[in-house]
Amino acid sequence: MKIVSGRANQKLAESISKHLKMPLADVELTTFKDGEIKVKYRENIRGVDLFIIQPTNPPADNLLELLLLIDAAKRASARRINAVIPYFGYARQDRKDEPRVAISSKLVADLISVAGADRILTMDLHNASIQGFFDIPFDHLYGSVIFVDAIKKLKLKDFVVVAPDIGSTRRARAYARRLHADFALVDKRRRGPNEVEGMTLIGDVKGRDVILVDDMIDTAGTICGAASLLKEAGANKIVAVGTHPLFSGQAIERLNSSDISKVIVSNTIAIQDHKIKQCGSCLEVVSAAPLFADAINRINKEESISSLFN
Repeated sequence: MKIVSGRANQKLAESISKHLKMPLADVELTTFKDGEIKVKYRENIRGVDLFIIQPTNPPADNLLELLLLIDAAKRASARRINAVIPYFGYARQDRKDEPRVAISSKLVADLISVAGADRILTMDLHNASIQGFFDIPFDHLYGSVIFVDAIKKLKLKDFVVVAPDIGSTRRARAYARRLHADFALVDKRRRGPNEVEGMTLIGDVKGRDVILVDDMIDTAGTICGAASLLKEAGANKIVAVGTHPLFSGQAIERLNSSDISKVIVSNTIAIQDHKIKQCGSCLEVVSAAPLFADAINRINKEESISSLFN
C-alpha cells in the first residue's frame, strides 16, 4: 500500500500518513505559467494498492489534479487506485430540478471513473444517493463518528438536534439517535443559489440548547438564518456542526455576528489561517484523519468499513 496527496489539503494527508505510520509517496506536482497542471510519480507504484488523497472543493483545479493523479497512476500500472475524496465537490447539483441544468455530480462521477479510479472513499456526501452514480465500489464515511465526542464534551443538558433544512433531516436524526436527544426541523425555502426566501421551525426548542447539524457551511446563510429563527423561538445556547468548512463569501462575518456561540467543523477542507484567526475561540476543528486512516487500512486489508459506525 502507498498513499499520495494532491495539493488541495496536504495537512490532512500528512496527518493521515502519521496515523498509518507510512510516509506519503513522492509525486511531482507543478503548474505551467498558463495554469496547466503536470503530474509525475517519482517512485515505482507498479502493482501497488494506491490511495490518492484529494478533496475537490473549488477551485476546479483541485478536481482536475485528482483526475491527473488517477490517470498517471493508471499508466504507471498501480494495481488498484483508490480516490480518497474527503470533500466531494459539485455534489449539490445532483438532479434535474429545473429545465436546462447540468447534473454536475453525475458528470464528476463519470470523470473519476473514466480516469481510472477503482474505488471511492469520501465523507458526508451532500446527498447519499450520489453513490448510485458510480459503478465502482464506494465507501461513505459518516462525520457523526468524529463529532459526537466533541458534542458530548460540551456537556449540554436537555438539548435538541436541529436540521437547518429538509436535506439535512436524515443526518440530524442520526445525530439525535447517537446522542439520545430530541429532533426538530427548519423548513427552508430558497429563492436561488445561496439565497433563502423563508424559514419555518417544526418542533419545540424553547428554553433548550440546540445542536444545528449540516454537511457543509458555505456562505453560512442557511445555518445563521436557522439560528436566528431558533433564538426567536426561545432557544438558549446554539452550537453549529458542519462537516465541510467551505467558508466562502461573507461566511466568517455572518458566523461572528450570529446567535451561534460555537462552530464545530472537520479538516476535510483546508481552512486558511486568516479565517481561523477571524473566528477565534468560537471555532473548533475536529480532525478526520484518524477515521480516514482507519478506513484506508481496512480497505487495504479487505476488512469491513461499516463496523466503524457500530
